[in-house]
Amino acid sequence: MNKLVGILLVSAATVGMASVTSAAPTVYIPLGTANEIVIVDAADDKVIDTVGDIVNPHGLAATPDGKYVVAGSNREVSPDQAALPPKPAGMSEEEHSLHHNMPTAAASQSGVGMSHVAIVETQDRRVVRRVDVKGAVHHNLVTPDGRYAISTHTTAGGISAIDLSNYKVAKVVPTGPVPNYAVVTKDGKRIYVSNAGNNTISEIDTDHWIVTRNILAGPAPEHMVLSADELTIYVNNIGDGTVSVISRDQGKVVKTYSVGNDPHGVDLSDDGKKLLVAVKKDNKLIEIDLVSGRTRSLDLSPASYHVAAIPGTGKVYVSSRKEPLIWVVDQKRLAVVGKIPVRGEGHQMAVAGR
Repeated sequence: MNKLVGILLVSAATVGMASVTSAAPTVYIPLGTANEIVIVDAADDKVIDTVGDIVNPHGLAATPDGKYVVAGSNREVSPDQAALPPKPAGMSEEEHSLHHNMPTAAASQSGVGMSHVAIVETQDRRVVRRVDVKGAVHHNLVTPDGRYAISTHTTAGGISAIDLSNYKVAKVVPTGPVPNYAVVTKDGKRIYVSNAGNNTISEIDTDHWIVTRNILAGPAPEHMVLSADELTIYVNNIGDGTVSVISRDQGKVVKTYSVGNDPHGVDLSDDGKKLLVAVKKDNKLIEIDLVSGRTRSLDLSPASYHVAAIPGTGKVYVSSRKEPLIWVVDQKRLAVVGKIPVRGEGHQMAVAGR
């Protein structure tokens, strides 16, 4: 029997077919205020299903085994609106709230509301659990061991870590004002969080769940990607239209690229040698050759937004902030080869098993 090479990619075409070695991956795209996740087969760039009953999904990440995706809601509600299971007899309201990691009446006076993270089973394409968290969820990741779902909370000034073995909030780590995006090392030992409110990248030690250092980036850092060798963090800065190249070892910016007005999504090509940046207000996808420094650009109008390179396909998916569509871009030619119509704006895209 042939073995799948690399990471297992969940696809409608491979369910129950372990001997297949070259199946295209499945891409999950949260559609924000459309309140659903759309599921795309990257073999032919067709929508194959949707997951409904998802409140304003923005951040999305998949578990390493591809069995689940976790979707964070960007809709914040007051603590008393958040869903809790029935209170057991003999338990006080305060004990009930603390048991489910919810703020008490006194704690909720900070003005920060609640949202939730939905755990979606990819085989049945249904929500199996919703976990309440403090603050709206902006972006998500899942640690490489599949243990924790990490969410950034722009209004709460930090991240939460949901233990996927029991669906409870296990850790809350303050990072700084307006935390936006997060990336994690392959060993899961370090998580990096961009804080758009104070121009820093926080490094979190996951053995102790503390911030070990803050690295100065550019103005208002947001989306990030970690290089394949994990030596470098690339982060866009919406404040001045640049991408900062940060050395993890040195803990500082070692190079800066100018990309244009309001950069947003960022990812790396399959070979890791090219950086792909969506520049929203300039309606472009910028490609930076990280070896030569040369750049190419592709017009994507209107408002190129989130970016996801689809491994093994040579394609890049780019969403639009203003139109309900996903552009399919050929990496080598940097050319649009298709469009995927959806029912809302596409946010943080996830490839199952990536």
